[in-house]
Amino acid sequence: MFTRLGLDAVTEAVYRAKLDHPQDGVAELAARLDMDRMDVRDALVRLSEMALVRMSGDDRSQVRLVDPRLGMEILLARQQAELTAQQQAIEATRAAAAELIAAYADVTVPHAQAGLRYLHGVDVIRDQIELLSGEVREEFLTFAPGGPQAPENMRASRPLNRSLLERGVRMRTIYLDSIRRDQPTVEHAEWLESMGAQVRTVPTLPNRVIVFDRRAALIAADAGNTGAGAALVTSPGMITLLCSLFEHVWQSAEPLGAAARSESGSLTRQQLVVLRMMADGRTDEAIANSLGVSTRTVRRTATGLLSELDARSRFQAGVRAVQLGHLPPTSD
Repeated sequence: MFTRLGLDAVTEAVYRAKLDHPQDGVAELAARLDMDRMDVRDALVRLSEMALVRMSGDDRSQVRLVDPRLGMEILLARQQAELTAQQQAIEATRAAAAELIAAYADVTVPHAQAGLRYLHGVDVIRDQIELLSGEVREEFLTFAPGGPQAPENMRASRPLNRSLLERGVRMRTIYLDSIRRDQPTVEHAEWLESMGAQVRTVPTLPNRVIVFDRRAALIAADAGNTGAGAALVTSPGMITLLCSLFEHVWQSAEPLGAAARSESGSLTRQQLVVLRMMADGRTDEAIANSLGVSTRTVRRTATGLLSELDARSRFQAGVRAVQLGHLPPTSD
């Protein structure tokens, strides 16, 4: 259980031994755990940095426990602060990338210009994906929004995915959390993992993006109709920005086998995203499109939020969310 709080196996063993034998010093703990004294001392230093123990300034072999309840509160507060900072960084990068993607989505010229070429039609896009994928040697990154994937698209993608993975290409794909409720898509994602790919999910994604070896990328021109057209990006600066966005989102994403976690109190990640979008004035239809779910699911989530926050209206829910720290206060 302590690994989730940042303790490695050795540090956890030392901490548990210290909890059971508070009077033990370095020598006693090392003998009890059959460990090297230096390893025990290093573990105690880590525990001290995490505010779980306090080390004597005069004799570093003398260590006393901090009340575990206080230590856990300090650890959880620190993790919450780190999570908040990370989320802010992700949102800033996401906003910058969304502006970039929106700008490229408006490009309609068919010729290459400044590292950008517009591809029109699903057949041209598929040909370009096949061409670029055949040249990939190291890494294949994908944002896959839209929620549950179409069965025919998943079947069609398998030969290409198999070819990439059998060549040793590192494949990472980020889906929406909503695929977890669609068994065919989950089975496809599990198949990808069985072949060596890595799959994670997040509540929302800005657009469909594929990055090939960090040298070229395809961005859907229309997030709602990915077959209509795409922007082929080869500009190094733009590729760097897209890769930075991917890494930020990847760090906050949940591995496929993990249960969706709560980020703030008892609210789930999807509830928090719906709450933020409601506060931004997004319609139920717009929220549903972003999450890859039905409008009925969004309305059911909104109803649950009103109950959770003891609010009679969405406006009151927003006010309560700010008061409880689920949303940042608005600035005048």
